[in-house]
Order: sequence, then C-alpha cells, then structure tokens
Amino acid sequence: MTDDRPALVVVDVQRGFDDTTFWGPRDNPSCEANVVRLVERWRREGLPLVLIRHDSQDPASPLHPSSPGNAFKDGVDGPSDLLVVKSVNSAFHGEPDLDTWLRGEGITSLVVCGITTNHCCETTARVGGNLGYDVTFVLDACHTFDRRDPYGQLVPAAELARITATNLHGEFATVRTTADVLA
Repeated sequence: MTDDRPALVVVDVQRGFDDTTFWGPRDNPSCEANVVRLVERWRREGLPLVLIRHDSQDPASPLHPSSPGNAFKDGVDGPSDLLVVKSVNSAFHGEPDLDTWLRGEGITSLVVCGITTNHCCETTARVGGNLGYDVTFVLDACHTFDRRDPYGQLVPAAELARITATNLHGEFATVRTTADVLA
C-alpha cells in the first residue's frame, strides 16, 4: 500500500548555521520562516514529518554534537515522525535508514527543505530522485553560503542556489516555492 501524502524532509535546520564567523555570508533570509511554515502545516495536518540532524565529526564545527549549535532552530524543534542523524551530505545515509522507513510507511513523495541548499539538501534530493521518489525541492525554504570555486573565485550563495535549482529541476526534483507547496 502506498501513501500519497508527501513526507516533509527538513534537512539540518540547526542553530550552528547561525555562526556567520564560521560559515560566512548567506542568501535567503526568509529560509527559516518558510521552513517553519511548512513544518507547522505538516504538524497541523498530521502529515509525515522527517527531521534530519547533521552531527559533525569535527570537534571545531558548530554542528558537533557537543556544541549548542547542534540543536534544531526554533519552530523546527519538536515532534516528528522520524529523526535521522547523519554525518555526511545525504539524509539517505544516516541512522535510522530513511529509505527503509519511507518504504515501510508506503511513502513515495518527498518535499525537501533546509540547510544548505547546495550540499545536504541537493544531495538528499538527488539520492531521493535516484531511488524513485517524487521529490519536490522548496528552494525558498533553503539557504546556503558564499563559497570559493576551485580557482579561488567567490561564488555568491544566491548563484549557488540558482545552480542547484537548475541542476535538480526536471531531472531529480521539481523546484517549487513555499507558497506553491502550501497552496
């Protein structure tokens, strides 16, 4: 039996990403508010909600389990149907196993949001698409940080987000806005 209710997969919306000294400049200041709007809807309607937490293995990381930054941000913390803990980019490579749980619940579609757009969110969407899930990627409910390319040039976070959307849309996922998903 399949469940046509999409699971909301909230990736790494953790306090440690507020440390701009560690991460640098970011895009999309509306990300967290949009994530909370999605989480509130899923909780209110009793839809499947999956929280993903990144436990960095680097003791200096704000996401290390010993750091207060490992905790979820306000509005995301709270009840979920599943908590997956990972130390790599994809939510499908954590514990407990996300794919096993989704298949056990009969869930075939995912709505992905969180931090960071071009790392853990994009990787989760790609793997989900490769595993056969119908993936919706909520671009305005994600954010990322400026990064340097292999040649030392700065790539602004907004450009990285646009590239992620371009990479995903129509192949691994359908890119949508929070308003579209909530409509």
